[in-house]
Amino acid sequence: MLQIGEFSQICQVSVKTLRHYDKIGLLVPAEVDRFTGYRYYQTEQIDRMNYIQRLKRYGFSLEEIQELLALSDDKMLLSALRLQKEILRQKQQETAIILNELQTHISVFERTGDIMTYQKSYVIEVKNSPVMNVLTNRAVMGVDEFSKYYGALFERAPKEQVTPTGLNGARYYDQEFNQESSDVELFIGIKEKDRADTVLEPVECAMTVHHGSYSTLSEGYGAVVSWIIENGYEMAGAPFELYIKTQFDSYSPEDWETEIYFPVRKK
Repeated sequence: MLQIGEFSQICQVSVKTLRHYDKIGLLVPAEVDRFTGYRYYQTEQIDRMNYIQRLKRYGFSLEEIQELLALSDDKMLLSALRLQKEILRQKQQETAIILNELQTHISVFERTGDIMTYQKSYVIEVKNSPVMNVLTNRAVMGVDEFSKYYGALFERAPKEQVTPTGLNGARYYDQEFNQESSDVELFIGIKEKDRADTVLEPVECAMTVHHGSYSTLSEGYGAVVSWIIENGYEMAGAPFELYIKTQFDSYSPEDWETEIYFPVRKK
């Protein structure tokens, strides 16, 4: 049997952590002295402790680790590990995008001496939005759910014998943006006007083109809104995006291209 201090040293985890794991039932000592309260562990528990530490490195929460330790089905365990691998892969990709954005920001700052230059690079113009025959899917959704709702639209295309044009977009109806839950209408362009859910008619808009990942789209939105206010216009409808170059066209994030449209009218 190993005293808690010895077990702590072997497993390289603090005594405080071991006491917490005991409290929540994640790793209970093999024996507790009823007179002194000292905790003792069996050598066999070293493997369990190391397994817990490995699952923590994989990004699982303590609650999730408890659930994994309780699994007796190897297929379910393997599925959980594969899902976590995909989550980590996506985070790795997002981190790589942010690093690239940061390096670009540093380079521009070094060259111009202006930390806010990136926000001044947008060209705003007033033009009519394009005519589009579209299939639509409007719902209250989180940003992370876009792929699910887009998937439903693309599943409709072959069933309804329509031809996607490859030009897709999203319109935002809420006054406030909530990443977890917003009133959003996703749409995909199709060639067949008679089979469209609706036709997006031309409307006068203040628009700009955003280059880069979607995580910095707010900068483009901010540039358009500032231009509208400064140039005697007012907003006349829900803003929307058109995705011109995306990952689905095999472009890397820094080459993605999104057109941002705000319907406007002169004051």
